[in-house]
Amino acid sequence: MFDQVFGLPAHALIVHAAVIFTPLLVALSIAYAVLPRLRHKLDWALVLTALAAPGSVYAAKESGEALERRLFQGRPSAAIEVHSGFADVLVPVTALLAVAALLMVWLTRSRRAPEGAGSRAVVLVASAAAVILAVAAGYYVVRTGHTGATAVWGA
Repeated sequence: MFDQVFGLPAHALIVHAAVIFTPLLVALSIAYAVLPRLRHKLDWALVLTALAAPGSVYAAKESGEALERRLFQGRPSAAIEVHSGFADVLVPVTALLAVAALLMVWLTRSRRAPEGAGSRAVVLVASAAAVILAVAAGYYVVRTGHTGATAVWGA
């Protein structure tokens, strides 16, 4: 399923979705967390991106593993191993960021946080978690992409 699309390696096509949606999720999550005045303009974009990014990262990882099996028959180069290692971390980090982003929207959109002083604290904790996860996802998407490009195109 993740091996080829129209005779081309699926990874070369699918990876572009991950390269677009993950940084977009990172940027929207941080903006949503630190710019409360813009939340009403960002909420649906953040929700849709939070749904698209983890799926695209997962598909990119699976298609990369299919390409690795086809090209290297279980003996990938050291560069591919490094690239694969970063992808192994990127998948759960992106998924956690998506959950944090959706939680932020859920808490702030309809004021579902508990009433009183705790309400603001819950939103701040969710926002801080989203920012931390966004920084981690941003780091891992850049490192994964860079090591992949290096593995293909050389140093």
